[in-house]
Amino acid sequence: MPVYEIDETHAPARTSFVASANGHRDFPIQNLPLGVFSRTGEAARGGIAIGEQILDLAALAASGLLTGEAQEAAQAACADSLNQLLALGASPRRALRRAVSALLAADSPQEVRIADMLVPMAQGTMHLPARIGDYTDFYVGIHHARTVGSLFRPDNPLLPNYRHVPIGYHGRASTVRVPGAEVVRPRGQVPSPGGEAPVFAPSARLDYELELGLWVGPGNDQGTPIPIAGAEAHMAGLTLLNDWSARDMQAWEYQPLGPFLAKNFHTTVSPWLVTMEALAPFRAPAMARSEGDPAVLPYLVDAEDALRGGLSLSLEVALSSAAMRDKGLEPLVLSRGEAAQAMYWTLAQMLTHHASNGCAMQPGDLLGTGTLSGPPEEKGAAGSLLEITLGGKHPLALPSGETRRFLEDGDAVTLSGRLHAEGYVAIGFGPCSGTIAPAPAG
Repeated sequence: MPVYEIDETHAPARTSFVASANGHRDFPIQNLPLGVFSRTGEAARGGIAIGEQILDLAALAASGLLTGEAQEAAQAACADSLNQLLALGASPRRALRRAVSALLAADSPQEVRIADMLVPMAQGTMHLPARIGDYTDFYVGIHHARTVGSLFRPDNPLLPNYRHVPIGYHGRASTVRVPGAEVVRPRGQVPSPGGEAPVFAPSARLDYELELGLWVGPGNDQGTPIPIAGAEAHMAGLTLLNDWSARDMQAWEYQPLGPFLAKNFHTTVSPWLVTMEALAPFRAPAMARSEGDPAVLPYLVDAEDALRGGLSLSLEVALSSAAMRDKGLEPLVLSRGEAAQAMYWTLAQMLTHHASNGCAMQPGDLLGTGTLSGPPEEKGAAGSLLEITLGGKHPLALPSGETRRFLEDGDAVTLSGRLHAEGYVAIGFGPCSGTIAPAPAG
């Protein structure tokens, strides 16, 4: 039996007494994502997004309206991170979701009491959902890997191990931030124009990457792998993720050990964790392997994962320059694509491979998918400027009359995503945005 099932909380007819939730692009009652928020002068604590409101889980835990596992989950969410809740696993989260869905429903007999526990989003400051022990970024987007590989290695764009193993590298947990934190242009070693020796300078080829992030739930003991058939029990939910990248630094440093300073200066995640329970209606078949691809090793094979390891998820990236905002111009949509067409490896395969050598995963660990770009024939589906401009060779025209090869100071990039399936209400993540600030003097 699947860990995450469709139940009454996904019913398309269910509406909420919170008027802003009904028809909300991201946070209808069918979503109920988890986050951590605070108001001025108050401690940070867990909350659930419902329309343009936040349900205060600390207030709910103290209300006496919950019992059993739902109460246990709400109490675990009263701290300034959700790590304790994530450690509990699926059953308490599911119980909390079902209880909260009923309490927020249009016919709820507790409307008056629950209304007092709602905080307008405009009054809340969002924080990271969890204290991140470790952050690993994968490379599961095969079209991105092939296109970028052709820019860095024209004769060997897709390395031979790509189709055998989910490639990843360890990022920097200390620099993961939610929207609102400026993305400071990094300084580092970059190739000098026409010279062999590098120079230390601000990155001139700053880029974004359109990704998903997987929040780990219950962990595993060191030395004990996570079998792929049980991987979903260790997943808590998803976020949008932007792995900001300094391409000139990356080109200089990536051999022989891969990304380092080009990637670890800032990573932005959307502040709301869309739970695996909420995702249940939006599961899809995993990407089919092409004829001639090698067989996947048995430890990464599971029939249920092949049927449900993908996601019916539309992704979008928009850019707004400072000049565009000054002129009142709308952000320019740079790309639109479907996650199911991008992910060569599934979330379960990522997690299983990460723990296959006995690596201990912990509640609140974060796994990035890598850039999710659509097939080259799908115009407008690339997940980075590196691909859109082919390494800066073909500048992008902005509505303001400006052009972009890579990001300039003042540019704001926003990722968005919507999960959709016929017969169900679509849900989203909320925006994942960041604005480029100038490099520090030096």
